[in-house]
Amino acid sequence: MSILTLNRLTLAGLAREKDAVLERLQTLGCLHLLPLGPAPAEPERTPPAHAVEAIKALRYLRDLPEKRRQVRTDPAFDIDRTIQTVLDNQQRLRDVSDRRDALRQRLIELEPWGDFELPSPADLAGRKLWFYIVPQRQMPDLAELDLPWQAVHRDHRQSWVVVIHPDEPPRDALPVPRAHTGALSLTEVRRRLESAELEIEEVQAERHALTRWIYLLSSHLAQAEDEARMRFAHSQTLDDESLFLVQGWLAERDTEGVRALTDELGLAMILEPPGPEDAPPTLLENPAPIAAGQDLVGFYQMPAYRAWDPSRVLFFSFTAFFALILSDAGYALVLGALLAAYWRRLGRGDLGRRLRILAAALTGASLGWGILVGSYFGVSPAPESLWGHLKLLDVNDFDSMMKISVGIGVLHLILANAEMAAINRGRASGRAALGWIATLIGGFALWLGSDDGAPVWLAQSGQALTIGGLAGVFLLGSDRRPDSLKAVALRGLDGLAQLVKVTQVFGDVLSYLRLFALGLASASLAITFNDLARQVAADIPGLGLFLALLILLVGHALNLVLSLMSGVVHGLRLNFIEFYNWALAGEGYPFKPFKKAELNE
Repeated sequence: MSILTLNRLTLAGLAREKDAVLERLQTLGCLHLLPLGPAPAEPERTPPAHAVEAIKALRYLRDLPEKRRQVRTDPAFDIDRTIQTVLDNQQRLRDVSDRRDALRQRLIELEPWGDFELPSPADLAGRKLWFYIVPQRQMPDLAELDLPWQAVHRDHRQSWVVVIHPDEPPRDALPVPRAHTGALSLTEVRRRLESAELEIEEVQAERHALTRWIYLLSSHLAQAEDEARMRFAHSQTLDDESLFLVQGWLAERDTEGVRALTDELGLAMILEPPGPEDAPPTLLENPAPIAAGQDLVGFYQMPAYRAWDPSRVLFFSFTAFFALILSDAGYALVLGALLAAYWRRLGRGDLGRRLRILAAALTGASLGWGILVGSYFGVSPAPESLWGHLKLLDVNDFDSMMKISVGIGVLHLILANAEMAAINRGRASGRAALGWIATLIGGFALWLGSDDGAPVWLAQSGQALTIGGLAGVFLLGSDRRPDSLKAVALRGLDGLAQLVKVTQVFGDVLSYLRLFALGLASASLAITFNDLARQVAADIPGLGLFLALLILLVGHALNLVLSLMSGVVHGLRLNFIEFYNWALAGEGYPFKPFKKAELNE
């Protein structure tokens, strides 16, 4: 559970060796490049860091539902030429489709005017034809028009009117603006439309033929990605006639590998720790069994470099929250069966292997919690059975379940503030975090102590901790030195600003009641479907059994889907909103190494 220490690495070498050095750095795959060259005058011309064109070409070909037989081997295969051919086809299809659509619209506009060709200017003695589409209710207004005009077509809504005049009539001469018919006749538009349709068929046939290269494009995608990253790396260096500089962030653990490279190639090397004004990227490293936690972290917000890594907390807390929301051992067994069926397929990549471990943890925790609350597809086991003896909690015991949910929320926020206090030792935010820990413990103890039969010392201890915690937040929540009356007053205002968060901590703790509420909703819905199926089976002999099975199948499938959605959304929400609010300050950005695509996770 750590954010790896980074150093700023600067390498200098001879300009003629730049390509070889960058290639070796890409093979090492441990440097997050920093731009050294001047800002480009045209940023849009900066080489992309990824093989955007190759990905675009693959997506364009894969969108076709029917594909040609794949070419598996071709010694003469040229990925760059193939990508360009595919992209040219895509652009041609876009252009021809736009032209076809414009011609279709022009055909609709021209049909009421009929099939005609504009006469030459000499035939009209310098006059021109001006076209208007006039609503029928406004046709009487043309009686006052002193220009020659003729209605060439009409329907129940409007008339198509031609005005003859050397110049365009004034805008207020007719009640509607002029229509633009263009110089093409109806016959010519139809001819061009047919030609566009035939061209689209040809382009689509070419696209279909190009789908035979999907396999080779996919297998060579890493090569295209490497070339794109190399071009991008070239744009990040500082060059002069004889030397070049390349700079980036390097994990401390990878220093020896780079040092060996510099010794081998005779490069100059400078290694510097990040300064106070630097904002290095964040590189997370976690043990393989809980590595999925860092995927969850990256999904929402990467912590800043000088913060802490919440991956482990997210892994276990999300697992626990998901189990409490699902609250059914039967549903957990269904998820376990699905996971077992797709276990091998998920293990084909590093990300899949990490996520299947997370899925196994979610399933196992859900099964254990479902056994503890004694729910198996909404059915409770007999008290005298083994499973009945394992039932230690009742999801319908509102008082106990509320205390468990709030207690989990208090522990979660205490952990968040403890990490904040550890990161900000000696600063106001760290001291305030300790005060909030005391307030959380005290408030929870005060609530538990308010029950009948609770020991008196519990409420008294809770009251003392709450008052002490809030006092600590007020008195210690500022970094100002109390060396003047003004500083004391400002320090008091800082303390009051910290105390405003008391409503937030109260609301955040209550947010964890959703664990109980959603778990209860899932269990209640399962019981409802069971009761409904039982009633249908009893009331409708014969067919009722089939209907009951259908209700059970559809009902529990629906409930399982809803529970999964709730478990994922709210399980992550409690981590990303409530927990992050107290645990992390500031946002970082991920470490992106300059490396070969084959090394990608």
